[in-house]
Amino acid sequence: MKKVVLLGDSIRLVGYGKRCAELLGDGYETVGPEDNGRFVKYTLRGVLYEWKPILEGADLIHWNNGLWDICDLGDGPFTDLDEYIKNMRRVARVLLGYTDKVIFATTTPVSPKMWGHDINRTMMYNKAAVEALSEYVVAVNDLFSTVKEDTEGNICDDLLHLSPKGIELCAAQTADIIRKTLSSD
Repeated sequence: MKKVVLLGDSIRLVGYGKRCAELLGDGYETVGPEDNGRFVKYTLRGVLYEWKPILEGADLIHWNNGLWDICDLGDGPFTDLDEYIKNMRRVARVLLGYTDKVIFATTTPVSPKMWGHDINRTMMYNKAAVEALSEYVVAVNDLFSTVKEDTEGNICDDLLHLSPKGIELCAAQTADIIRKTLSSD
């Protein structure tokens, strides 16, 4: 049985995570913290401390961060781009200490009506994260492009989280990249 750890913000926790585990089914032990990974520095603390028992023995770790980081609360993004990238690299290095199979999922777009978010900033942070993580052996799950194909249909009424359709799409894509990555042994 392959142990798969899913880490990330609420898009994972109340979104694709549970459905992804169902889609993976038998042969996979899919686990993750019951905690929202929030912003990248919070996730960094989790992987360095609280979540270590969950990470031990992982065959693959899939993670996302970004929605909190890119949100402008009135004086700019919650996490500036340089700090975001610095801490994404730190998370990647820690995760690669547990397994050589790590997948980063890009930040999903939100409804254009959602305050504090900007599609261009989301694309800029995603691009910078993908470029930074290319220094490591980290695969990329492009959830951004999948959700962007029909943002309004893939985002629920709160303008931020995935709709049932978005959950299904992201869960299926995540399960598929997990299977492909683990079968490349």
